[in-house]
Order: sequence, then structure tokens, then C-alpha cells
Amino acid sequence: MIKEQTGLERNPTQTRAFMKRIGMKCLKVGYVPGRAADPDKQAEQEAFQTQELEPRLAEAKAGKRRVLFMDAAHFVMGACLSRVWCFARLFIASPSGRQRFNVLGAVEAVTKEILTITNETYINAESVCLLLTKIAARYAGETITIVLDNARYQKCGLVLQHAASLGIELLFLPSYSPHLNLIERFWRYVRKECLYSKYYPKFDGFKQAITDCIQNAHTEHRDELETLLSWNFQSFQKVKISTV
Repeated sequence: MIKEQTGLERNPTQTRAFMKRIGMKCLKVGYVPGRAADPDKQAEQEAFQTQELEPRLAEAKAGKRRVLFMDAAHFVMGACLSRVWCFARLFIASPSGRQRFNVLGAVEAVTKEILTITNETYINAESVCLLLTKIAARYAGETITIVLDNARYQKCGLVLQHAASLGIELLFLPSYSPHLNLIERFWRYVRKECLYSKYYPKFDGFKQAITDCIQNAHTEHRDELETLLSWNFQSFQKVKISTV
């Protein structure tokens, strides 16, 4: 591009040095979820955050309400590659098969406690009802709000009726808003801790590693979770979006 626009040709080393001198950085490209960049969607998300989510979080901080963020993660037993500094490329063993460990979880916004329902088949409305019952028992007598997306198995009549019977408020996120769901960050943390460049010869060991990570995270890694699960939510209103 420099040669096309100026007629001057530079090799890659010179070009990198030049870009650093003028203040440029080599940054990983971020992404905007689905249609989240649309002005109408941004306005909807902003209104949800300020009018619905933040007031409930303020009550949670004051001890007047429990706010939990719910979502499912599907961990597939296979090679999950990462980057590592080395002199020669490293290889890890990859297990055969595609066994899957499903985790439906909810993270408490203040304490960072995680409650889960797990299986090896699939997450459905019955799974959601089981987790709602578990949450209601854990925080019996308290006002509970659960923030979750609009997945069909979470917004069906069975779940809505069960939540109402337990006295749990379901606060559904606007569409294309995974950045407003704290537990999405937690699932990335679990994958980083348990899966990146790690080999499990048996499915039982794979499941146990994930289970231990989830169960111990809010006690053994509380400080890390406080930073990871802070209430600073990404906004795309001032993000420059490339069309290339």
C-alpha cells in the first residue's frame, strides 16, 4: 500500500519500524457480535444496561438482591491449541472422538460463586429448570434476578412458569448482546485454564478438570475473577468497525 500510494518501496522490517515510530501498534482484531454495531441495536443495548441491568446490580451490591448471569458452555474433548514461545513448533496429542461435556452455569455477580448443571447429551428446558431450582434453594428467601439470553430452551413456557413459581425474575438480554453476559467471560477463563494445549487421554479426566476448575474458581482464584468479571461492560458505540 505504501508503494502504491507514494512510489516508495520498503521491506517488511523497515515498514514495521516506521509504523512503531509513528505510534501504531500491532493489535489483535476484535469482533462485534452479529448486528450489535447497528445504531438501533446499540441504543437498545444501552437502554437495557442503564435502565434494567445497572439498577439491579446496584441493589445486588447493597445486599438487597441476588443477580446471576446464566449461560451454557459445551466443552468438546479435542485438541484446543494455543500459542507458546519456543525455538521449534511444539505438538500435543489429540484424543480421538468428539465427546462433549455440557455445562449450564450461573455466576453470582457479587460473590462470583458458580452454580451448575452438567450432562453429556444436551442442554434443554428441563436442564434450565433444574438449575433454577438449585439457585432458589441456594438463595432461599432472597430476591433473585437471573440475566440470560434468548435461547429457545431458556425462554419457553416451561421455564417461564417454573421461574415464576420459584419467585425468580428472568431478565432477558437484548439480541446480539453476549458482551453483557458476565458468564461468557468465565467460560473463556475455563477454556484457558483447562483446555489450551492440554491433553486428556480419558474423558473422565477431561470432565474432572473442568469440574474442578469451575468449583474452585471463586475461592482459589477469587482475585482473578474479581478483575475478569468486573461490571465494566463492552460498548460498541465508539468502536471503529472495518468493512475490509
